[in-house]
Amino acid sequence: MSDDRQDLLASPVIHDGSTGGPLAGRAITVCDTTLRDGSHSVAHRFTVDDVRAVARGLDAAGVHVVEVTHGDGLGGSSFTYGFGAESDLDLIRTARAELTTSKLAALLLPGIGTIDDLEDASAEGIDIVRVATHCTEADIAVQHLEAAKRLGLETVGFLMMSHMAAPSVLAEQAQIMRDSGADTVYVVDSAGAMLPHQVVERVEAVRTRLDDDVTIGMHAHNNLGVGVANALAAAGAGAGILDGSCHGLGAGAGNAATEVLVAALDRAGADTGIATRRLIDVSEDVVAQRCAGKLPSLDRGSLLLGYAGIYSSFLLHTRRAAARYGVAEADIIVELGRRRVVGGQEDMIIDVALELSHR
Repeated sequence: MSDDRQDLLASPVIHDGSTGGPLAGRAITVCDTTLRDGSHSVAHRFTVDDVRAVARGLDAAGVHVVEVTHGDGLGGSSFTYGFGAESDLDLIRTARAELTTSKLAALLLPGIGTIDDLEDASAEGIDIVRVATHCTEADIAVQHLEAAKRLGLETVGFLMMSHMAAPSVLAEQAQIMRDSGADTVYVVDSAGAMLPHQVVERVEAVRTRLDDDVTIGMHAHNNLGVGVANALAAAGAGAGILDGSCHGLGAGAGNAATEVLVAALDRAGADTGIATRRLIDVSEDVVAQRCAGKLPSLDRGSLLLGYAGIYSSFLLHTRRAAARYGVAEADIIVELGRRRVVGGQEDMIIDVALELSHR
């Protein structure tokens, strides 16, 4: 460990005089998704230079896992989801060269990414694959999780749009992923639609169903302004790994901000082993500088995503459709919410915009 890293870790955390904390002594793993979910904020235009700088900084700060792909995962670069500035494999290869202690993760959505894509990413050095499905469709992840196990990868089941399933149903879906080889199963608030008590209900249901056989994770979006609070609530309910992204970069209003989350975990007494001050510097001096003008905000559109329970990555597509067809993005979002659309139904954005333009 470098001297400056030791100094950062040894620096006293400012406390309010209380002792312990709700997470006192708990070891919490942090996964940073700046270079994957954050790709939505920059219309998937991250370059290898961006990846090199961000990955190097996150690794030096001691972040445990760094996720790198197109925002929609392996194979996501397309007409449907937006073409990336660089190929997934080039981004992965670049990150792999920079990471010395952090593990490298990639996202895969069955139906977008394939097992061939997974094999190629594995050959480039990923350590972890996070296989993402809608919260009631865990069965479509079975072959991908099994393939990842054969490749010797750590495996994550990622249950997106978790607010749309009752806790008991979500727990059943988590078991499908566990039984297919997932080492970790995530409650994923893709719409940023949940409040802390709803997160607790789902994490507790999954934990009870799986009997501590797997680690539980939480991926929180910030469309209702409670991303960090939801992540902390998940940890309090037993989640052992939490996602964030620097400056909250990500779809919709973005994710729980990694630097804020880690600072809050420090205050709650958790043990992350992350150099918080260095992480704050990475967020401010590297990510914010490279993404100036593209940092997410909790504006009308992103707030309505959380309020209506809409997949966060729909925001950019909705704004483009609103401009193209001369309708209000808020009207499109509200109508999409009424139809209960889910990830993978991006074509409905155009359908709704067309219908509204003829009213």
